[in-house]
Formats: sequence, C-alpha cells, structure tokens
Amino acid sequence: MARFLKRHQQHDPPIGEIPVPHGPETGDEHQHFPRRLSTNYATDYERQIFSHLTHPDDSYTDDGVYWADLPFWKRFSFVRKVNSAESAEEWKSIWAMIKEDPLSPISWYFRNAVLPGAGLGLEGYVLFSIGNLDPLFEAVWGTCWGKNRTECSTNWVAAVTYLEIIGIMVGQVFVGVIGDWVGRRWGLIQDAVVMLLGLLMLTGSWGMTLQGWVIMYAWSLFVYGIGVGGEYPITATSSMENAVSAGRLSTRDDRLHRGRKVTMAFLMQGWGQLVNQVMLIVLLIIFNRGHAQPPYSMTATQYAFRLSFAFPAIGTLWLAYYRTWKMKSASKQLEAAKKKANVTGYDVASLKNTFSNFGGRLFATAGGWFCNDVFFYGNKLFQGQFIKVISGGSSTVMTTWTWNLINVVVSLAGYYAASMLIDNKMYGRKNMQQVGFLMCFIMFVVPAFNYQYYSHESGIHAFQAMYFLSSFFNQFGPNSVTFLVAGEVFPTQVRASAHGFSAMIGKAGALLASVLYNYISDQDKFYVVPWFGLAGMLITLIWLPDTTGLDLKEQERRWQYILEGRANEYHGIAIHPQHLSLWERWMGVGKNYHPDLDMKAKIRDLRNDWEEKEATRSASDAESATPFDDGEYTEEIHEYFKGTNNNNSISSLKGEKLKGTSPSRSNDIPSEQRTLNEKSNEPGEPGEPGRSS
Repeated sequence: MARFLKRHQQHDPPIGEIPVPHGPETGDEHQHFPRRLSTNYATDYERQIFSHLTHPDDSYTDDGVYWADLPFWKRFSFVRKVNSAESAEEWKSIWAMIKEDPLSPISWYFRNAVLPGAGLGLEGYVLFSIGNLDPLFEAVWGTCWGKNRTECSTNWVAAVTYLEIIGIMVGQVFVGVIGDWVGRRWGLIQDAVVMLLGLLMLTGSWGMTLQGWVIMYAWSLFVYGIGVGGEYPITATSSMENAVSAGRLSTRDDRLHRGRKVTMAFLMQGWGQLVNQVMLIVLLIIFNRGHAQPPYSMTATQYAFRLSFAFPAIGTLWLAYYRTWKMKSASKQLEAAKKKANVTGYDVASLKNTFSNFGGRLFATAGGWFCNDVFFYGNKLFQGQFIKVISGGSSTVMTTWTWNLINVVVSLAGYYAASMLIDNKMYGRKNMQQVGFLMCFIMFVVPAFNYQYYSHESGIHAFQAMYFLSSFFNQFGPNSVTFLVAGEVFPTQVRASAHGFSAMIGKAGALLASVLYNYISDQDKFYVVPWFGLAGMLITLIWLPDTTGLDLKEQERRWQYILEGRANEYHGIAIHPQHLSLWERWMGVGKNYHPDLDMKAKIRDLRNDWEEKEATRSASDAESATPFDDGEYTEEIHEYFKGTNNNNSISSLKGEKLKGTSPSRSNDIPSEQRTLNEKSNEPGEPGEPGRSS
C-alpha cells in the first residue's frame, strides 16, 4: 500500500486561480491515494468547454446528472421544469409567427405534418374506405356483396380484403429494402407512383359481370396496397431523419420533439379516414336524389365510389411531383451513415449486426405491431359489423357512416393526444403502448363475457362507450407508438428494412383478423381479440426499450462502436437501464454504463470528427484559407483540438494537465504515471493548448 502513497507536491489550481508553487519540501506534506488516469476521465477544463455539447441542459442537471439517473421526485421536477420552459418558448414563437403573419402557423403545420404524412393520409383515405363501402355495395348489389350472394364467389369477395393486406405486406418489405439500398428519396417517389397507378385502376375498375368487377377491384387494391405498404417504412424513417439534425450533434428540438414530429406525420392517417367518410356521405347525397335514405341507385353508387377514388388520385399525382423535385435531400442522413461505414449499396453487415445485437428489439417491434393490427385493422375493416351492433341493429348505410364518423373523430383525438405526450419523459413511448394495450384488452374482454346484455338496448350505451374508448386508446397507444419505435430503435443503415419487416409482421395480424372475422360470429370476435391486447402488453414490457428522451445521435454513436467491434468500450446513455428493455438488462447490455468514462470518450469522438472536417477543409486550398467554423464548436474547443494530438496520449495529457484539474471524487495516478505526467507538463513543450511551439 505504501508504494501507492505519494507526497502532495503539486496539484492543479481551480479554474481562474493563479497557480502558486508549494515551496521547498518540509517533511510535513500530507498523503493521499492515487488520482484517476486523466486519459480515461475528463478534466474540469474539458467539462467546462464541452458541457454544452455533451451535457445539454434539457437532458442533464446543472451538476451534470442525466435525467434518468435522478430519483423519481427530482426527475419529475426536472422534467416538469424543462417541459414548462419549452412550452413557454413554443407559445412565444407561435405568437411571434401570428403577429408577423396570422396564417403562418397553418403553413408551418402544412410543411411539418401534412406534407410528410401525405402518403399516410392517402393510405387512411383509401384503405379504410373498403370498410365504409361494404355496406353500400351490400345494399345495392346484394346478390354479389350480401350474405346470401348468388352472382359472386364468396372467396373472391373475401379476397378483396386479403389481397389488399398482402399487397401492403409486399410493399413494406420491398420498399423497406429499397429505402436502405437505393435511398429514401427513391422509395418515396416509387410509393407515390405505385399508389397513383392503383388509384387509377380502382377508379376505372369494372367487368363484364359483377364477379369480374370484384376480381378487378381486388387486384386494384393489391397494386395500391404495394404503394401504401411502402409508405410505412419510408415515411417513418424520412420523417425521423428529417427531425434529426445532419451533424454529429443533435439539437434541442431533436431531443424534445422527435417523437412528436413523426407522430404528427402519422396522424394524417386519421385525417384520411375522416375525409373519406365525409366525401362518401357528400357524394352519395349529391347523386342519390339529394338525400341519404335508401333505396340507393346503381348510378349514384357508381358515381360515389369512383369519384371517391378519383379525387385522391389527383393528390397522389401532385405528391409524386413534390417528392421528385422538392425532396432531393431525403437520403442525406443515410448517405452520410454509409459513407462513414465505407458502404455502397445495401449494408449487409449492418443487417447481420442488427439481428445479433437487436434481435429482442425486432421481436418487440414486430410482435407488438402484430398484436395491435389484430385490434386496429380488424376494427376498421369490419367496422360496419361492429357499428351495426352498437347502433341497435340499424341497417341504413347513412346510420352506419354517421356512427363511423363519430368513431373517426374519437380516434383523431387519440392521435393528437399521442403526439402531445409521446415525448414526455415521465410517460413516453413504452408506458403509452402498455396502457393502450391494457385498455383495449379491458374494453373488449368486458363485453365478450356479457355480450347479450351489452348488445341489447339496456346496455348499448355502455357498449358504445367501450367501443369508442378502445378506438381512442388504440391511437393513444400502440397504433402510434409501433409506427414510431419500429424505426427509432434501429440504426440508420437498416432502419427502413427493420421498420418494413416489423410492419409486414404487423399486417400479418391484420390478415389474421380479416380471415378470422369472416368465419366467426360477432360475439366470438370479442372472445378472441382481447388476448392479443394482453400479449402485446407483455411483449412491450419485456422486449421493447424506451427511447423517450434518448438522443438519437447517441444511439448512432453506440452503433458505430458495435460496427467497429468495440461495443464494450461504449459507456453512454444509449445503454442506460432507462433506455433498455427488461430483456436487454437481463442479458447484461447495460453493465458498461459509466457517465464519467463516457464523457472522455465523447470528447475523443468529437475530436475525431473535428480532425476529419479539418482534413477535408485542408484538402482544398480555397477552403483552407478560411477559418473552420461549422457552428458546432466554440473557439475554445477549436483551440483545444489544435493544441492536443489525439494520436499521442502524452500530448493529450499535457493539454489536460495545463488547462484544468480532475474532479475531487477522482483518485490520484500511481507514482510511475505521475512521473510521466510531470515530464509531459514541462512549460513550453510543443502541443500544449494555448502555447506556441
């Protein structure tokens, strides 16, 4: 033990104080234990100049403690303080926009929600129109679409739903791979073109017989489904990457509102459903002699359903134009990630690493989506049957549509509630999904075991309330969260593929519901469906990590360590227990979390980034004549990097020793290391920050 003790012959002065020599040895110097190695831990000076980059105040306290490391009540207080301050700033910004131009908030919403989510809005419009049109087709062409059909094959009528969902599944996987291989922009363009083709086919679909029309209608939906399916991975990844800044460092907006930006695009799906239902009501009234009561003529029905597909075709044509000529930088983040990994084409290595490192996450996103779609698509595709039960058996098309309109409005409220709370660190993604699944389970299991009561007049109002609450919590829960996290928990290089795979497995749940619902009674549907909610809640609890409040740049940084074979050297917040699933914690993924070690590692990573940019700048004579200023690094940081050499640990120690002290909680270095430090800190040595060589 004695060899680890040494004389307190020197120490670093506090920042801002002039160092004073200790004077001659007197023999009374006190002893202390070895200080930590400064190559592993950041000095006070480094903490001072880098803290605004490594410890942003929306995620760390003034003492440098990460929000998830705080005790519950302190965490609650910190989150409330940050959110209150951010809300106040947002309201100030909105008011400033209104004063300058009263319509500017609307244009902002159009740019940040409507345009990114236009494809999903069209998907909601067309996809769920199938459930809306079924009761109308049944009323007009009962011999083909009715229960006692004589002109059309039962299998082909059922195939209308099957082929649509299969087309979506094909599009999700195919376009997901295209998005990671060729680029996000090309996936966006291809989706718009395929959807346009499908809408033109739907608008003109007909046949020599009703059976022929049903076949044409089914295959048109298959083609349209391919385009719609691609919207899931492409819209999610492009919206997310658009929400994240292009540099190494994230912005405050990235960290606090990333989930909201993606969810705002996704909720356009709800607006699509609303517009479709309103459009059908208006068109039917216009062409059915000015009123909505039966009988409905074939001519009125033809005009109503064909025009309902023709109008979104015009919007899809504009969408194809916009994505081709106005979204030329949609693949920027992916190209940067591939360049850093020296990859061209599809990143097969990253795909393999995703399966080996994030297999549990893939099971969570795919399994959770599967369970949700049994609820969501089963509810939507067969909403006419459900609403007939809760409306007391009314058989008019307009009654069914009116109830559905109310249901869509309730769902929209759920979408917006999700967008407002999905970034709240005290609730967030994982809790939202679990609560949503639990509420859907309760709202379906209660009427299942007392179906006769709830489906009759005495209990119909309670049944209606439970049905609408299930719609609300499905949006304010798994339907919104699965769309977001399926891209968020995976690295950039394979994000679209992983999202597409998860969505495809999810649509297998929709396919299961569409097949199953054709062969079981209404009461049996309520017996079967609730257990998928319970299963989804358990999958979320065990295998899904919570990315609420996690800087996505940190996750990309961890991924870079994994690709370089240095996963055990990563100590940052991406492996904080708060951001890991129970399964990952059981597997020991978070054992290397160490915030002090990570700060020094972050500085080294920032230095590498700085050196790459400096080398690029120096390669051009024109650029080398201008100062290096990318807006991320302060002048102090530039001087620090210039005065230290990342390839020489001794030079690095010199700069750190000169500029600051180690925090008081650290240990002293052993005497043999001390000797090296003392020699490396001789005044006037080359490479010291702030000194001339």
